[in-house]
Formats: sequence, C-alpha cells, structure tokens
Amino acid sequence: MKHLKNMISAVYGFLVSLFHHEWDKVCSWRRRIVGPVVMGDLGRGFVPRSVNYHLTRQCNYQCGFCFHTAKTSFVLPRREAECGLRLLKDAGTPESPQVLLGDNYSKRGAPKSWGPLQPHCVHNPKGGPGCGSHDLTYEYVNIDQLVSQARLSSLASSQPNDLWTLLIVRVLGMEKVNFSGGEPFLPERGRYLGNLVRFCKEELGLSSVSIVSNGSLISESWFRDYGKHLDILAISCDSFHEETNKMIGRRQGNRNHVEKLRKIRNWCGEYHVAFKINTVVNTFNIDEDMAQQIQQLNPIRWKVFQCLLLEGENAGPAALRNAQKFYISEEQFQGFLVRHKDVPSLVAEDNTKMLNSYLILDEYMRFLDCREGSKKPSPSILDVGVANALDSSGFDEVMFRKRGGIYKWSKASMELDW
Repeated sequence: MKHLKNMISAVYGFLVSLFHHEWDKVCSWRRRIVGPVVMGDLGRGFVPRSVNYHLTRQCNYQCGFCFHTAKTSFVLPRREAECGLRLLKDAGTPESPQVLLGDNYSKRGAPKSWGPLQPHCVHNPKGGPGCGSHDLTYEYVNIDQLVSQARLSSLASSQPNDLWTLLIVRVLGMEKVNFSGGEPFLPERGRYLGNLVRFCKEELGLSSVSIVSNGSLISESWFRDYGKHLDILAISCDSFHEETNKMIGRRQGNRNHVEKLRKIRNWCGEYHVAFKINTVVNTFNIDEDMAQQIQQLNPIRWKVFQCLLLEGENAGPAALRNAQKFYISEEQFQGFLVRHKDVPSLVAEDNTKMLNSYLILDEYMRFLDCREGSKKPSPSILDVGVANALDSSGFDEVMFRKRGGIYKWSKASMELDW
C-alpha cells in the first residue's frame, strides 16, 4: 500500500510539473495567468459547466434581429484564447467522492470541518523551504483513472503519512464549450475555429465541443480536418423559403441558404458530427409550418427561440440593428410551438428562459450580464480569473437547468446511427 501511494504521488508530481512548464511557456506575455486553478476559484457559487464563446462579432450575413452585432472586429490571438479556455476547464470545485491523505486521511465526502484546501508543492510535499509560489498548485488529480474505487477505499483507511496532497476522484470545470459569433468560421476561413475545436478535445478533453454557424462558409475539407473533434454543429435556419430568408437577412448574395443547410446535414452524417438546427421565430416566419422539413433533416435538437430585443445590440439609439419589426409576442410564439408540437426534437426557449440562462463570453473573454436588458461586460477572465469574472456574469443557474441546459451533449453518448 505504501508503494501504491508513493507511485500515485510520483505520477501526480510529474504531471503537475510538466503542466506548469508548458503553461508558463504559453501564458507569459502581457497578461500573466497564474496557474490552472487558483484559491479564489474554489468554493465560489457555481461551476461554469457550459460556456458560449462568441469569438468574433463579425458576420457575413445581415440578419435584422441579430442580438450580437458587429460592434468590434477584434479576435483574440489563438494562444491567448486557448489560455482562457484552459482557465474555464480548470475552474472547478471538488465533488464527492473524495479521499484525503495525511492529517485528515479518514474523512470522506466534503465535511464542513475541512479547512482551506492546501497547496501541493512539486518539490516538497510538506511545503516549507524551497517552495516558491511558482511551485504551488491547487489542481486536483483524477485518480479514478489510476486506481479502482476499491483501492481508494483501502487507501483512505490506511495509516496517515507525511503526504497531505488532496486527491479527488472527479475534476469539475467547463465540460462543454459552444463556439459562436458573429460567424465563427470567418477568422482565417475556419482554421482559427478548427484549431480551437481540436485544442478543446485533444488538450482539454472536454466532453462536448459545439459550434453555431450560418453554414455559408463551411466546406467538406473543414470536416475532413476537424470533424472528428466536433460533437455538435448547429446551423441557423429561420425559414425553408428563400424569399423569407432574404427578408430576414439570412443569406449572402445569391447563395441558397437551404441548399447549403442540406449539404451540411449530409456532411455531418458522413463525418460523424451531431446535427442541430437553431430557429429564431419572428414576424416573417411566424406563420410558416416547418415540421415536415425539420423531420426530414432529423436534427438531434431543434432549438426554437423567440426573437429577443437587447438594448445596444438590436434595440435603442446605440444599436446597429433595429429588431422591433421582427419582435413577436409570447402568445404568437406559443402559437408557433403548438403548430410544431409533434416534432420530437423541438426545444423551445422564450425570452424569459433565454435571457440570463447562458454563460456568454464575448470576443475579449468577458462574461456578458443581460439582466437589465442589455449586455454589460465583466472584466476579462484573462485579467481577473474565472471566479471574479463570474461574479459579474448575471448567470441564472436555476433557469439554465430548467430550460434543459444539461443534456447528452457528447456525440459518444448519443448512440447515433451514422
């Protein structure tokens, strides 16, 4: 048993030191990001399990109701975006079951008697001389991949020794990231996005990586290069009539939006990416019956949103859009839902469900607080860390769960017949 504990400690120390070596190489420029999980990120409110990262505000469409408009052309350098995504992945809090070695070796679960989490020093498990601040980490190791739960039980009941590293079976943090815009395929013609998708799957090991796009810039070659790393691709489609799409602004030039939608649906099947459709119900499509076309395309989810007005985005004197003519009442929205009630994949969100139930990051990696009917940005997570930025996010976790924000979002768990 002593040999097993020493082995776990050695593996953990090696991984931590390797992580910090690579982390410092990437994140050492004008913004200094300190460690994967800092003390302030523990025990605070909620964990950012699902995050929507609007990596650009630029778009090649002109949708009249757009509520995330092209107010800037800024896009983070990719390495800096990757640092922010890693911060989100590591911004977790412990969840039972847990095992603590050392003075509190026999305690399980998360008793209130536990004090502040102790740091682990790479060079000296006891701390003390020789341990500078750069040697400390508060990261947890997922040891259910190293030893079985039965061995953990034995480990917890063994005699204490001088190793006081906290070992937790499960590491929490961001589990799902959704890349959106603007149009996320615009930067570097999709390569910027593709590399972030691959990073989130290969480096961060997120259970779900998804994209929302208008689809116009997606090519089959993109699927060949990056499709295996993508769980869900959502394409925005507000009508199956091109004249309606033209009135809405959901098109570019003479390109046929619906034809491209069907082509992407076929690519998703060929390259094993779960297919999803997003629809914004507004005055121009409120009377359309989309049931037959949706069921033919057979998305895993058909998200149907009520047109939303946000001050400074698509409403008010400072807005780049005026969506008032697109806005529909709650009663009209319910009428659309009744017409499509037999579509099994339908997931409806009115303004109340939608407004504060998303963790939205803008192009600077600032959370956007929509509680007052506009988008008020937090400080960037790259400047103040995840926990401090979350305090200004306005996120309604109860509504997030109520609207079905947690679901089978990994394509591996969907058991789809490709």
